Amino acid sequence: MSATHISDELNLILDIPVKMTVELGRTKMTIKELLRLSQGSVVALDGLAGEPLDILINGYLIAQGEVVVVSDKFGIRITDIITPSERMHRLSR
Repeated sequence: MSATHISDELNLILDIPVKMTVELGRTKMTIKELLRLSQGSVVALDGLAGEPLDILINGYLIAQGEVVVVSDKFGIRITDIITPSERMHRLSR
């Protein structure tokens, strides 16, 4: 395969939208606990305060980062990320 052919194929997918999710933490609960939740309930998560957050693209972990504020909205500053080729490999699964 020529470099031009690979480049043309890559250009075909560059504008495909992907879903980015930043995961603060997880927990498990019973249905009973779920049904007891109400406005003001606090749910403890497994993530520790100050720990890097996981950044997922289409459900695949690709980076970690920290919360920042951008124009009165939450943002994420990437602190660690896998290589571009590994990102493409994970998305092609």
